[in-house]
Amino acid sequence: MILNIRRDFCSDECERIIEILMGPATNNQREEAVPSTKQFRDYILEQLSELPNITCRQMMGEFLLYSDGVLFGGIYDDRLLVKKVPENAVFGMVEAIPYDGAKPMYLVDDVDDKEGLTEIVKRTVKGL
Repeated sequence: MILNIRRDFCSDECERIIEILMGPATNNQREEAVPSTKQFRDYILEQLSELPNITCRQMMGEFLLYSDGVLFGGIYDDRLLVKKVPENAVFGMVEAIPYDGAKPMYLVDDVDDKEGLTEIVKRTVKGL
């Protein structure tokens, strides 16, 4: 059984019922699949502009990110996710699922910190 409920429109009683059925909502759960926007993609690419050879490929409404041809992450539902490797575990990022059936990745919460984001991507690519 699949429940597609937008939690932000629920009453308190509705929220309690959803939590009983599905468990509590967390920031890394995908509540509803929404294609990523080109504006968010452009912002992330600008934030990564200090890194050499960053490229982006659109795939099924989302964006895959590469460094020197190595897939290191992507933009899913306007969230930046990077592959999990031991080298980037030091950043304490939470796991998130990019799409149903996918392996967990790390969610980069602070995409506004250009230096921190650059270091996360460098270490991720190093571990691949």
